[in-house]
Amino acid sequence: MAAKEKSSTGTRKSTLHRLTVPSGGEVELRTLVRPHYLDRPGYQVREFAWEGVTGLLVNGGIPRDRADWCPAVERITGLEVNERNHSAAGLVLMRTERGLYALSYGVGQHMLDPYYRDDEFGLEFATRCLDEDGIIKVRNQIMDGRGRVDEYSVARGERIDGFGLDRFGAVVRRICGTVSGIPLTSLPAGSSKHVRVECSESTIKLPLATTPEEFLNDLRAIEEVCSRPDPLPELGFVDRLRTLDKRSRKAVDAQAVLERVLADPTHPRLTLGVPESCQEGFGSAQAFRISSGSRSIDVTDLDLPVLLDFVSDKTEGERLKALGQVRVVMFSDDDLKTPASAATTGKEWLIADVPVETVRYFYGHGKWYEVGAGFLKTLEEELRELLGKSASVQLPAWPKGVPNAKGRDSHDEDWYNKQAARQEGYLLFDKKNIVTDKFNGGGLEVCDVLGPDNQLICVKKATSSNGTAPLNHLFAQAVTAVETLRSDKAIRSAFLGQVADRTPEHRLLSDFGTLKVVLAILLKDGKEITVDSLFAFAQVSLLQSARRLRAMNAEVEVVAIRR
Repeated sequence: MAAKEKSSTGTRKSTLHRLTVPSGGEVELRTLVRPHYLDRPGYQVREFAWEGVTGLLVNGGIPRDRADWCPAVERITGLEVNERNHSAAGLVLMRTERGLYALSYGVGQHMLDPYYRDDEFGLEFATRCLDEDGIIKVRNQIMDGRGRVDEYSVARGERIDGFGLDRFGAVVRRICGTVSGIPLTSLPAGSSKHVRVECSESTIKLPLATTPEEFLNDLRAIEEVCSRPDPLPELGFVDRLRTLDKRSRKAVDAQAVLERVLADPTHPRLTLGVPESCQEGFGSAQAFRISSGSRSIDVTDLDLPVLLDFVSDKTEGERLKALGQVRVVMFSDDDLKTPASAATTGKEWLIADVPVETVRYFYGHGKWYEVGAGFLKTLEEELRELLGKSASVQLPAWPKGVPNAKGRDSHDEDWYNKQAARQEGYLLFDKKNIVTDKFNGGGLEVCDVLGPDNQLICVKKATSSNGTAPLNHLFAQAVTAVETLRSDKAIRSAFLGQVADRTPEHRLLSDFGTLKVVLAILLKDGKEITVDSLFAFAQVSLLQSARRLRAMNAEVEVVAIRR
């Protein structure tokens, strides 16, 4: 304990939050705390005023007689195990001339009401002061409908360009790097020292002073950085999605569209994304508890229909508000005793692509963004170039069939692939999976049809209201096939063997250098594939896949199948 006391002077790594009151009015500091912590056994709430710092302190914890992992260890080892567990939490709330702030310690961030978090704070700070060659880690969410999160890290700092980020397909969620030249207590004036900071959307983790006067100076230095009008040039792309005040006309118009979309949980413009505060524990989460009012359900997997079922009885105009009152908690154990994250609202899990006339809006994790014109221009230019390429294959029409015994269209993908393969020079490879030690079980399906000029034709029907999901699957299938053919000799030999058995003189056997990938897509009513007919999630996913395929020396074509 003595070693800890040394931190009473100097600095200590702390987590700083900025809070905001949407109405812009005054609020009691107790209001910023989730209500049940104010009178929960084992917690205490105290006001303080100390050497210029005034605010509210909430601290406590829940001691458990036995850690939740003990029963599992006993079952595995047959030995008795009784270990205590205690989750300590501290939360300091305070006001300054410029705003409201909170310091959290241990699991103290769980006590903050997420409604008041300012989710611009962390990245606002990072993009205005990180050292140009000091970036250590970047976490971004891919805006392609899957809610996928990528993370890049290096042992020593480097420029942001060195991470190879897809600057139009990713929404940056967290940056870790170094800062220098800011008047923080941990950065003495005149020194060349730098400190490491980790910035997510709503928090900054960095060394802060532990004496009142110096702490307030540190806070002023952070406020000065955040007040700078523009981000650093090399990090400007992080700001390309402009945040909208939810009370603005643009956000109100976009929300009116979203309210209608929320009535359909299978809508292709909707998907789930993991909130930043849940990233660390999501991979190991065993269960989720979703609750609203007196209703509560526990599930092992969280999906969009389950979440939106909580607002299915709401009228248009009330759905998003109701989703904000839904609470989602992850648990690291299947008996739902050990939370794996802070409680989040249902709308923090929602991601939506919302077009309003000619403008594109993006709703992500409880916030509205206007997609910058530069982003849209780059996206649309690349798409038009890709979609404008002439097709090198001839594909038949895909008319509707009669319903089969299960009520499904008899002209399914299996039927269509056989029709396409009947053409001279085309070979059917649908369901002809290659099984090796690497791809056991279902194996690898290289393509649905092989064309006469080395075209790997991948076919997908995307006529339902949830057309984005099958398209994402199609693009991923094509990338995996080419990637595997290029890198896995056993798979490549097996596939070429299949080709040779059916057409011994096929061109592919002697010319495997340049492949052609044809993404053959049937949209609803067999309409043309254009920038406007693909939603943003599918657009981004398509361009990312095309870039990866080109990097592997594979040409890419997108072909619309007609009705």
